[in-house]
Amino acid sequence: MSSKSSKTDEGAAVRPEREDLPETVAVGRVLRPHGVRGEVVVEVLSDVPARFKKGSRLTGVREGAPPLSLTVASGRVHKTGAVVRFEGYEDRDRAGELRGLDLEIPRAEVPRARRGTYYQFELLGCLCRDHGEELGRVVEVIEDGGGVMLIVEGEGRRIPVPFVKELLKKVDVARGVIDLKLPEGLLEICASTS
Repeated sequence: MSSKSSKTDEGAAVRPEREDLPETVAVGRVLRPHGVRGEVVVEVLSDVPARFKKGSRLTGVREGAPPLSLTVASGRVHKTGAVVRFEGYEDRDRAGELRGLDLEIPRAEVPRARRGTYYQFELLGCLCRDHGEELGRVVEVIEDGGGVMLIVEGEGRRIPVPFVKELLKKVDVARGVIDLKLPEGLLEICASTS
């Protein structure tokens, strides 16, 4: 789950305390070694510019392996994210061991979202309702050049919902509820049962 935020003009962002929120949040993913001095290319999943500055502490997570405590020795912006070197990883071979790691921080270290913005991890799991009718829960948040799309699953169907203010009545991430005002016929056109 990413800590990048999604924007709307609806309501103030509130630090949610829902039980379904993760204890940690992904802020990056190690893609590959870079050069011969132990640096790695990191896909950045955070809006915080200083997340990979010298001295920052992160946890490296990989399924089936114990978590790694990592400290940033150096970091800089790169065309595809960031180039980072971690303490104790001084050459390309050692850096290669980090490939595929998700880099996480405790959720408590994620700054409060600006008014009208929401983090992806806050949107995941939210119950979506349209004119009071329950549609299902957000199971995926897709971001691309066209904006943010919520994938809502419920009652045997998947519904892509654009996360735009025109379709939002109220977003309450603290309670885990998103009230929508979808145009008539959208559900029939966009919902899939596959």
